[in-house]
Amino acid sequence: MKAREAYGAEADYFDVKLDAAKLDEMLKYSRGQRSVPVIVEGDKVSVGYGGS
Repeated sequence: MKAREAYGAEADYFDVKLDAAKLDEMLKYSRGQRSVPVIVEGDKVSVGYGGS
């Protein structure tokens, strides 16, 4: 929720528990990590709130 509040309406939110295709996409961006949020900004990917 903190990430959604920080990015507001500019962000697209996907519930990967309900959408298997988006889960697969998330896992590609996160290199298999099952931590949320996964934030993609251009070429930069952050996994978990605060990023890694």
